[in-house]
Amino acid sequence: MLSCQTDSISEEKQITNDLTYHHDLDNNDNFSPDGKWLVYDTRTDDGGIAASARIERVNIETGEKQVLFEIKNNQAWGPGAGAVSYSPKENAVVFIHGLTNSTEENPYQQWRRTGVIIHDSLPNQPIYMDARDVTFPFTPGALRGGTHRHEWSGDGAWIGYTYNDAILKALEDATGQKRNLRTIGVSRKIRSVNVDKNEENVSGEWFSALVVRVVPEPMPGTDEISHAAGDSWVGTNGYLAANGQKQIARAFLGTVKDKSGKEVSEVFIVDIPEDITQPGSLGPLEGTKDDFPMPPNGTNQRRLTYTANTHHAGCTGIVRSSPDGKSLAYFAKDEKGISQIFVISPTGGKPTQLTEHDSDVTGNVRWHPDGQHVTYVWKGSITLCKTGTESFTERIKTLTKPTNPAPTNMVWSPDGNILAFNRLVKVNDSDAAAQQVFVCKVEM
Repeated sequence: MLSCQTDSISEEKQITNDLTYHHDLDNNDNFSPDGKWLVYDTRTDDGGIAASARIERVNIETGEKQVLFEIKNNQAWGPGAGAVSYSPKENAVVFIHGLTNSTEENPYQQWRRTGVIIHDSLPNQPIYMDARDVTFPFTPGALRGGTHRHEWSGDGAWIGYTYNDAILKALEDATGQKRNLRTIGVSRKIRSVNVDKNEENVSGEWFSALVVRVVPEPMPGTDEISHAAGDSWVGTNGYLAANGQKQIARAFLGTVKDKSGKEVSEVFIVDIPEDITQPGSLGPLEGTKDDFPMPPNGTNQRRLTYTANTHHAGCTGIVRSSPDGKSLAYFAKDEKGISQIFVISPTGGKPTQLTEHDSDVTGNVRWHPDGQHVTYVWKGSITLCKTGTESFTERIKTLTKPTNPAPTNMVWSPDGNILAFNRLVKVNDSDAAAQQVFVCKVEM
């Protein structure tokens, strides 16, 4: 049995202590650019993001908490605010905001939300990022549903996210045919997008486009996909393409059908053009009454893994890129059926198995800023694994003591000296528990 080095267990520091609500990092980029603050939402177990009325941040040195955004009289059905991420370049955060007209009959939904930006020096002054237009004729640069898990690119110029479409959800409800599919979009601050104002429409300050094509029923044995998620930016500033140029892209998991028609998640990548304002060959940027907004001219969607034909098909997790853009990390099963971390180049090729544990790796994989280490959860502990040619036992060490439930939502500080994460802390002797923020200093 392989064992981890345990002489490196770091001292944990609990940063939040209020047991009356969750402090959820949600597997995002939660550190401020200076590494002094962590931002989180206040979702509930029953209501989720819809019931989160606040976006807060906490100072990791002093424990001071500040409210960046608050929805007065928020209800269990919304509007809700959550899944917040810091910009790597500005003192600003972006998060989900449910539609302000949410009611118990028409609540927060995957297809009824937008992205909102708050500058931390200007709390409660929302900037609506992506425009939403559900009134035909639709508007180029606007979407028609809801964006989720927003992530700034390394240069702060783009925001990527997953997306669900309200027009196609309504079509699915009317016809009974599968149309409510998840896909991936991006926004860039090219120009503001103004739409006809009503309670369902939102004007936005950034130009938005969907970049991944999904279809309800992929042809078995092809690279068509019905679902795209688990996405993140490739590299701090893209990856080096075959032409020697840096290419901005998002890596993600796409759901294909194998030759027998069974659904399998595989790693994909989509190259994104600098100019997302020009429609591509598949159709208009704004979409039609019966189909999605289509990717801009110059997008290139490619499949990277082919596990569908193996004994242990499928990939899981969020696909995470090394800072230099050379390696994409994800979870998949090894030849023994054990979940491990694999890495693959964004240009394709054979995947490399990074971990060799004797039981499943879990949690979320995150790259250290040095690009030479990844963290994940194994047997209830946060584990650090070095890339390289040394033996596996020499490359791994345990950072935290094992707990049940295990730590979640890990995120590295910009300088790589501090690892933050969530841990459930019990409320007295009851069964209730509150998600708290912890940090530990890590010596590499």
